[in-house]
This record gives sequence, structure tokens and C-alpha cells, in this order.
Amino acid sequence: MNMMSGLGRPRLQTMLSAGQDALRIQQELAGQRTNLVAELLRDEGEFFEHEHYPDGDVFDPMTGAQYYYHAHRGDGREHGHFHVFMRPHHLPESFEPVRHTRPGVGRCAGERKVGRCWPRGDAALAHIVGISMDNYGLPVRLFTVNRWVTDESWFSARDVIAMLDRFDLRHGYPSSGLNRWMVSILRLFHPEIAELIRRRDAAIEARAKANPRADALEDRSLEVTASIDISVERRVRQLRRSLNG
Repeated sequence: MNMMSGLGRPRLQTMLSAGQDALRIQQELAGQRTNLVAELLRDEGEFFEHEHYPDGDVFDPMTGAQYYYHAHRGDGREHGHFHVFMRPHHLPESFEPVRHTRPGVGRCAGERKVGRCWPRGDAALAHIVGISMDNYGLPVRLFTVNRWVTDESWFSARDVIAMLDRFDLRHGYPSSGLNRWMVSILRLFHPEIAELIRRRDAAIEARAKANPRADALEDRSLEVTASIDISVERRVRQLRRSLNG
């Protein structure tokens, strides 16, 4: 599928600018004999699987953007991955989690109970995308996940896609280069991320139809709902051809 077909020139130019910035950051770090993951973990001490890095996550209270890095899959291609979020409470629009009734439990009354109610208000969390990083600290895959994976408050694909352009990090912790790169990656692969989010909802709907007596959002057999391999260099080349053709 050609994710760039039908995109207007302004969107393509935005994507190219983001891609050039992401590529420049990767190359500058490589010139310093380091990489994005090493930059993140530089002052973190020993690296442990399942732990969040940095401790307490990266969060911008001005925009609601948030991310962390961890590892747990044992995939030979992947060193670890970023989970990228927005906190909708920080957005000017009113985003509300979907109205969801867990089979056999009933609707949450508002308080958070593990396995029953989702975080609300300023604790609400919307997962945007995961970014898999290889052993050289470069991005190789984008993916979306089921609700239980990150204990998020489930928002519709339409709302999550609307949050995507608002993701921004305006501070330099833990690394200004890494934060700029993160924002650039979401701009560069906007079409792919939007499609993955739509496929996420389709996967949940299909699982719910297949087993209507269970809660698809809590189904531990469904973790990754959609994924796609990526290359920053290849995307930048594609964009240059599209804009110069």
C-alpha cells in the first residue's frame, strides 16, 4: 500500500522536513559514535528489561506528550521500543474515552479499579504508537497495541489520529536531540501511524465479534494489533522523488 498517495504537497513537504531533521539527528549521533537509545540510557546505569527509561517517563506538561523506552520481547531484531502517548486532558479539545461495557462487569462508575475502570481526567492516557529500535539504536518498526498493554484509557481511532499532529516536546529532557527526533518521526510517518491506529480498532472489533462473551481490550492473547517496518532513509528518498517529480 502506498501511504503517500493522495497526500497534498503541504503534507509531503512537512513530512520531508521532518524526515531530514530525523536523519540529521541520527547521523550527528553516529558521528559522535553514539545513537538514540544510547543517548537516552547514557545516565541511567544498568539496563533492566521491563523497566521504564527514563525513570518517570518523558512528559511535557505544556502539550501532554509523553514517552518511555523499555525492552521485553526477546526479538533478535529489536533491542527495545518506545511507547508514545498523549494525555488528552492537556488538549484544548474535549476528548473522551469510548463508552465501553466490559462483559459481565458493567460500566465503570468513575473510580479506577484494576481490570475494571480506566484512568480518567488528567490521568487519562492515549497510546499513539510504539517504535521498535534495533541493536544499532535505529527505528525499524512501528506498531500499535491492545489496551491492556499500556493500561491506557481507550480512545477511538478518530480521536487518537486527531491527537497525532498535536504531539510536541518543548523541553530538552533527557536529550533535546532525542525529543526533536521523536516529534519528527511522528510527522514523517503520519500516514502509516494513522493507518496502524485504524487497523488497531479493526483488530479489536474482529476479536470482539469472534468472542462476544469476553472483553477484547483485555485479551492477553492479543498484544500487538498492527505493525509495519520502516526506514527513515528510504522514506526521505521517496519524499524527495515525489516532490521533485
